[in-house]
Amino acid sequence: MSRFDDLIATFAEKFRPPDDGARLASHHANCLGCGEDNPHGHHLEVRRAGDGVVAAHAFDRRHEGAPGIAHGGALATVIDDLYGFLQYLVGGPAVTRRLEIEYLQPVLLDVTYRLDAHLTGRDGRRLQVEATITDPEGQRVLTSTAMFVLVDVAHFAAAYARSLESAITKTAEETGGPRGVEREPRP
Repeated sequence: MSRFDDLIATFAEKFRPPDDGARLASHHANCLGCGEDNPHGHHLEVRRAGDGVVAAHAFDRRHEGAPGIAHGGALATVIDDLYGFLQYLVGGPAVTRRLEIEYLQPVLLDVTYRLDAHLTGRDGRRLQVEATITDPEGQRVLTSTAMFVLVDVAHFAAAYARSLESAITKTAEETGGPRGVEREPRP
């Protein structure tokens, strides 16, 4: 088995449907939405909840737009990432095709909100999804709908392999190490 095949197998392992209530694995360590190693990220911890996913999240000063209020782009990032966890329930990776958000009320910093997302329909590779963010009193502050498209796992594995090669080469150049990286030909 080649290094590339190992990468695909590791990535594909994530797409086994989890048990209800189980915490879902982050997309990867540097993911802006859920990656534990991203210093600018949201560090979402998402769980399966029946036919959907749920998380609790408090936006902080890194995500500020107007004073004391979370930036709309930060909200969109979190919603898009939350949708990404639904791919674990459908058994394969998907990419965002369309994302619509209705901002109903300001989302305050340092307040813990509930985030919910679920699949509302499927037509072939197209997934229709919706999400909400609710405040501690249960009031909706954001609603969203989106379309995701299922893709072959190799779509992500190939991008990951290129990113990894680039990082290794850059590190070698910065440290004066070897210029070449031994690798297998791409399929």
